[in-house]
Amino acid sequence: MHHRHQAHRPGTHPQSTVRSPLGELEQAFLALAHRAEPLTFPAHLVCDEPDRAAWPIDRIRTHLAHPSTRAELREQTWREVVRRARELGEPWDVVAVAMTVPVLRRMLARLARPAHLERAEVEQEALAAVATALRTVDPGAGRLDRDLFSAADRAVHRLVYAARRRATRETGQVAAHLDRLCSTQAPHGEPVDELTVLARAVQAGVVDVAEARLIARTRLDGERMSRLAVEHGVSLRQLYRHRSAAEQHLAAHLRRQLQVL
Repeated sequence: MHHRHQAHRPGTHPQSTVRSPLGELEQAFLALAHRAEPLTFPAHLVCDEPDRAAWPIDRIRTHLAHPSTRAELREQTWREVVRRARELGEPWDVVAVAMTVPVLRRMLARLARPAHLERAEVEQEALAAVATALRTVDPGAGRLDRDLFSAADRAVHRLVYAARRRATRETGQVAAHLDRLCSTQAPHGEPVDELTVLARAVQAGVVDVAEARLIARTRLDGERMSRLAVEHGVSLRQLYRHRSAAEQHLAAHLRRQLQVL
């Protein structure tokens, strides 16, 4: 039958090339700070007695995050960063978001992320929230940085909540249909088990053999998705998406089966 999915690609090793939006942004930020003519920022905004008039942006960020930096200095620095991002555009829009990277790393390290939600997706959501907030925050408000971090925190928690709800709903649909179908009797009176249901779905062309095995091994036998992802040489997120698509086809098929019983 025609394969709808491309989840199994033996020989590929996505774990070795895992994309990190935070890492990519950090590289761009450091490239600006360490080029032949480093991008600089007025040092007096973040330091009472700077050793020079302007510092490279990475030194500004380090000083900005230091516990000894007074709140007043921190606030006036963020106001200027936000102003430059809005009025000057590139590269200051990149710099403004990159200023949040160290805090975002700590925030996301503490986040209880579902296994099927890839880190890159969460990082991208946090960065997008910061970029949006940079355009909407009140420049005259105190603690602009807190507003930016709060926006990122809300965004990633919404993403996690939605991912959990979606996984629970998809799992529940398939389980409910399997339970109801297995509680009925086959035409000749013999009991119907889950493996039989999956085998018949394969025969009907609803799922293929690999998809049926994936559902059986993880849903019925309790094997860990992370183990199967390594086995098939795909990312965990890819495998969850592959199983989700197969289960949606299976759930629709089982609903039709129940209607005719």
